Amino acid sequence: MKKKHIVVLTGAGISAESGLKTFRDSDGLWNGYDVYEVASPMGWEKNPQLVLDFYNDRRRDVAAAKPNAAHTGLAELEEDFDVTIITQNIDDLHERAGSTRVVHLHGQIFLMRSVKDDSIIYPIQEDIKMGQTAQDGGQLRPHIVWFGEPVPMMDKAISIMNDCDYFVVVGTSLQVYPAASLLHYAPPYLPKFIIDKKIPSIESSSNLTFIEKPATEGVAELRKILSKQ
Repeated sequence: MKKKHIVVLTGAGISAESGLKTFRDSDGLWNGYDVYEVASPMGWEKNPQLVLDFYNDRRRDVAAAKPNAAHTGLAELEEDFDVTIITQNIDDLHERAGSTRVVHLHGQIFLMRSVKDDSIIYPIQEDIKMGQTAQDGGQLRPHIVWFGEPVPMMDKAISIMNDCDYFVVVGTSLQVYPAASLLHYAPPYLPKFIIDKKIPSIESSSNLTFIEKPATEGVAELRKILSKQ
């Protein structure tokens, strides 16, 4: 018997409980930075060293963080379901928790790429330095989707929504587009679960179940619900 397919969209709220701050928090990691200074092509052109410093700090933060019960809970769903994680997060906590199918919409902190050719990608665990170049001679930059850049994995994410039995949203404000639009690609009849410590405003959708709890508690409740399906 074919396992039912759960598609999960995750945002910064799921990693917040691992100590990775969200830029929407008042004390978040973007506090003190104009986001366009550190996360846009214009910011890169203006001060690439500042951008590299910012993401080198983020990389160290992620390396020190550990998956929490929400990450492991989603990974353990694979025992009974096919699970695809579509994440807005640039960390690797889903993978470290054991999830085997993870789509990163906004890039990955442990990858870097050439400024000349975005298909030339390398793994990186340490700092990226100015003067560090790819095989094509281009300066290496974080493999992160910045504001104003296209989201190349979005088409894949939309296609995944076409083969989905449950859609779950965990720890995202549903304010960052195009990722937030995935909710609208879920068919009206599809059961949908929204897990967040503060449920975001949703204009129109049906078959919604709201779980207004932090990600760790919310995923535990989701697993109880799904076990009865």
